[in-house]
Amino acid sequence: MSTGLWRKRRPAPSAAFSTAAPKSPQRGGRRRRRGVRVGYEAPAGSATEEAATEAKQQKWEPKNWRQELDNIREMRKARDAPVDQMGAEKCFDLEAPPEVMRYQVLLSLMLSSQTKDQVTSAAMMRLRQRGLTVDTVLQMEEATLAQLIYPVGFWKNKARYIKQTSAILQRDYGGDIPKTVAELVKLPGVGPKMAHLVMAIAWQNVSGIGVDTHVHRISNRLRWVRRETKLPEETRQALESWLPRELWSEINWLLVGFGQQTCLPVSPRCSDCLNRGLCPAAGKSQEAKRSGGGPL
Repeated sequence: MSTGLWRKRRPAPSAAFSTAAPKSPQRGGRRRRRGVRVGYEAPAGSATEEAATEAKQQKWEPKNWRQELDNIREMRKARDAPVDQMGAEKCFDLEAPPEVMRYQVLLSLMLSSQTKDQVTSAAMMRLRQRGLTVDTVLQMEEATLAQLIYPVGFWKNKARYIKQTSAILQRDYGGDIPKTVAELVKLPGVGPKMAHLVMAIAWQNVSGIGVDTHVHRISNRLRWVRRETKLPEETRQALESWLPRELWSEINWLLVGFGQQTCLPVSPRCSDCLNRGLCPAAGKSQEAKRSGGGPL
C-alpha cells in the first residue's frame, strides 16, 4: 500500500506526537524520495568517519616486530646489563617503609637522567648512608646534597629539584609520592619517562612506556615507529599506538639493557645481534663511519 493511500485513510497525528518526516520539496511534479540514513553509518566527512579512518591507520604495526622482540628477549635473558644490576629497581632500600621505598625510587629516577647507571647507583648509596627520607633531605643543606650526588649529570639542578620536590611531597602528600602521572610530572625535575617508570616500579601500575635515550634510539633503528621521531616523548606515543599493552612493562628494561650491551649509540655491535638480518639499520653505522657521517 502506498504512503499516499495510507495518509488518505488515516488522520494525520497531532503535532505533539508526530513522527513523520517533513515533506521534501517537489520539482516538475515528481516527489523526490528521501534516503534512509542508518544510525551507525557516518556521513562522509563527519567526525565519526574521521575517527574510523584514524582507527584504521592505527592498526599499522612494524614488519617482523614480534620476531625482533623475541630475539631481544633471547639476547637479554642473562640480565647482566648495568641496568639490571644498578637501575632504579635496584637502588632503593627493600627494608624501608613503603612510602620511603617509593620516595627512593622517585629520587633514583630523577638522578638517572643523562647519567650512567653506575654513577646513579653510587650516588643513591651515598644518600642512603645518610638515611634517605623526605625529612632527612629537607634537613640537609642543598650544597651538601649536591656534593653527595655529584657527579650525576646536571647535579646542581638536580639537587635543587630534589629539595623542591621533597618539600612538595611533605606538604601535599604526607611524605609519600603522587599516584598518577599527571601529578608526578608537576614535580620539579620529573618528566614523562620518569613518571611512567615510577608508576610501574613504585606503584606496580603500568601507565605507559618509559622511553629514555636507548628506547628512543633503538625504536627508530628497528623502525618500530611509523615515522622517524625526534624526541623520546614522540617515540612513547608512537610505540603505545600499536604495541599491545601487556608488553609495555618489559620494553624499557629490555631495550635499555640491549642498548647498553649491543645496540650501542656509536658503533653498534650488529655482528653480535640476532636481529642483524631483520633490522633496517644493521651495518649502516659502519657505512656512515666510513663515509664520515654520524652515528645512526
